[in-house]
Amino acid sequence: MASFLDRSRTVAPPGYNRWLIPLAALAIHLAIGQVYALSVFNLPLTRIVGVQAPAPEDWSLTTVGWIFSIAIIFLGLSAALFGTWLERVGPRKAMFVSALCFSGGFLVSALGVHLHNIWIVYLGYGVLGGIGLGIGYISPVSTLIKWFPDRPGMATGMAIMGFGGGAMVGSPLAVALMNQFAGPDSVGVRETLAVMGLLYLVLMMVGVILVRVPPEGWAPQGYSSSQHAGKMITQGNVSADRALRTPQFWLLWVMLCVNVTAGIGVLGQASPMIQEMFPERAGVELAALFVVLLSFFNLVGRFLWSSFSDRIGRKGVYAIYFGLGAVLYALVPSLGRMDSIVPFVAAFAVIMSMYGGGFATIPAYLRDLFGTFQVGAIHGRLLTAWSTAGVLGPVLVNYLREGRIRAGVPPADAYTLTMYIMAGLLVVGLLCNGLVREVDGRHEIRGDGARPQIP
Repeated sequence: MASFLDRSRTVAPPGYNRWLIPLAALAIHLAIGQVYALSVFNLPLTRIVGVQAPAPEDWSLTTVGWIFSIAIIFLGLSAALFGTWLERVGPRKAMFVSALCFSGGFLVSALGVHLHNIWIVYLGYGVLGGIGLGIGYISPVSTLIKWFPDRPGMATGMAIMGFGGGAMVGSPLAVALMNQFAGPDSVGVRETLAVMGLLYLVLMMVGVILVRVPPEGWAPQGYSSSQHAGKMITQGNVSADRALRTPQFWLLWVMLCVNVTAGIGVLGQASPMIQEMFPERAGVELAALFVVLLSFFNLVGRFLWSSFSDRIGRKGVYAIYFGLGAVLYALVPSLGRMDSIVPFVAAFAVIMSMYGGGFATIPAYLRDLFGTFQVGAIHGRLLTAWSTAGVLGPVLVNYLREGRIRAGVPPADAYTLTMYIMAGLLVVGLLCNGLVREVDGRHEIRGDGARPQIP
């Protein structure tokens, strides 16, 4: 097993079909993307004891909401800590570790639900599962960029597309399993977590088996780096440590943070939010469908927007994300008061497509500015912005909502202030994107022009 996981065993032979690599990426990201469907567990987790209705000793919605935030915190931290390790040991070993951590998080959480101990659930899905999320998230991204230097935006879109679509599988699967296991004395969450953990372990192992890295110096036939001239794409390489010393890294850090904050709070509470904003029309089943729909546009946006960025450049497409996104968030409160639910859902569909597109485009933006040498490690460190947003987003949605309701505001109007704050954050991102320039050449690795060897 140890030799099978070695980087040297994953180097592709001559003539290897690079289009097989996206399948490995999808197997990993489709599994860990289940985190976007975590909100379907939120309300059932507040009825573990009471089953039919929350009991006094049951967990509150804000307490349950921290599961998602902790998982995202450890996603960013683990991606930052293990990024250079991934570049050294290769994607196969990293994917294997990710699979064990992510699936193990489900099993530990199932135990926490059984014992009704929220700290064990935090440790399971939050910490252990979050580590699996972080390592798994960056594992195929760097590999795909190296396989597709001619279309890095499309490549990262393919890799991260599965993460955005994870809820399309995870949401209906979780609902179906909870319905199957539910009874007079159980909401079915414990059994559902255990089964899903085992299923995702199998799926992620498919990616472990399929993944390969290109031979040193490989390039697709007919490819020339000069074809990217004029799109702010570097021909040099910057190490992960040097990247942290550039203003470009921190501008992108803020951009990712505000983009994720604006979207992740909605995704984390998508199911309860639509039920509260449209109490007469949105039941549990429609709310689950809403989560699936958001996941679909999250998925499609990751591929379409990132591919579009190969044509107009990363800076141009981010200007669209932030500008149009700010307008739509500002309109959401008005759309929520309309008689029809369709405009509300349509606005969030577009918002989620750009939210997903922002995730998929950021690795290519990093590759443009810092080169391919340690792009996985740089990407991992940038994901600490995701960790920060993983707290800010849900806190803005959950606690502002709770505070507004305590102040006497109807649940349907409790999200208004939050939406305006989200719009303001995207304006900040728009300003940061406008300040991005090429990286100063003094930060690039010097040498004989060959691609530096990973120590």
